[in-house]
Amino acid sequence: MHDINPFFNRMGEENAFAVLARATQLAAEGRDIINLGIGQPDFATPPHIVEAAVKALRDGAHGYTPANGLLATREAVSRRIHALTGADVSPESIMITPGGKPAMFAAILMFGAPGAEILYPDPGFPIYRSMIEATGAMPVPVPMRAENGFAVSADEVASLITDRTRLLIVNSPGNPTGGVTPPAEIEKLAALLDRHPDIAILSDEIYDVMTYDGEAHTSLLEFDGLRDRLIVLNGWSKTWAMTGWRLGWSVWPEPLYNAVRKLAVNCWSCVNAAAQHAGIAAIDGPQDDVAAMMAAFDARRRFVVERLNAMAGVTCATPKGAFYAFPDISATGWQAKQLASGLLEEAGVALIGGPDFGILGEGFVRVSYANSLANIEAALDRMEAFLSR
Repeated sequence: MHDINPFFNRMGEENAFAVLARATQLAAEGRDIINLGIGQPDFATPPHIVEAAVKALRDGAHGYTPANGLLATREAVSRRIHALTGADVSPESIMITPGGKPAMFAAILMFGAPGAEILYPDPGFPIYRSMIEATGAMPVPVPMRAENGFAVSADEVASLITDRTRLLIVNSPGNPTGGVTPPAEIEKLAALLDRHPDIAILSDEIYDVMTYDGEAHTSLLEFDGLRDRLIVLNGWSKTWAMTGWRLGWSVWPEPLYNAVRKLAVNCWSCVNAAAQHAGIAAIDGPQDDVAAMMAAFDARRRFVVERLNAMAGVTCATPKGAFYAFPDISATGWQAKQLASGLLEEAGVALIGGPDFGILGEGFVRVSYANSLANIEAALDRMEAFLSR
């Protein structure tokens, strides 16, 4: 057999799934494992959303859908965008995708090539760097610093731009840090990008409504001057606890839209019909379950931060968004991945080492509080005991 395209050899992985697999294996062997590793709400999809999918199936929604998504689904997304941001986005600019990752894949593939540079948040979602490296482009980390609340710094972005920069990836609220970039800094970033009209932007806004303490998410869609090169990624997975439904949306500028539509035709064909009907119900239906989930996350967040800061050698900034804490464990004397491995194998606690989120993640671990308060308390008890040995 001939060698495969080196694109695949350069591609990395998302280690959260490897940790989940190991945790599942240990649990199957009879071990008591508490998982604070996976970025998945522990709530069920709200019943009215499930019923919408069931009804769609019973009503015969069994066939192919358009490659860019049902018009009704795209119209629902357009309504939501306008309600949250005030931006008018045509359904003809919206792509419905099987989760959020296809938008990352497509955007990075469009602008990534040998000789190109792509700026991405670090620590950040691992697929950014993985895909950049797969294309042969140069990944350029934009540091997300604890002392800056893990927010994007427009000045730091400015210092990293060169004549080879093709794409900037922004993620706020952020994974793995829970950082939220303040509106004033987003405005500063938009002004910077106005001076660099050849740089495309991918704004990952999957956690857009998941903010705390009065923090507000500012979408880059609110800046009209960026719209001709702005790609916005979002979806249903986090807000409505629909990770397994594989349902996302993205907004594309007109010059790029047909390219991503063609990728859909060649790759995933379309998104299943029943899930899209569920997605419409999620957007247009009651949001009580979302509010209840966020209230629970907020209570857990406060508990997690207090407990982590009480542990010897651990300091934890208060996350302002998403459902992750990103404590600094460097003063414990442990390397991050070794600590994560030890906690899983010896203490039965699954979390993710910071280096799995980038080259600047050493000294940190990601703790997901998408688990019950009782489980979180038990897991942190185990972690504290492990560190006190």
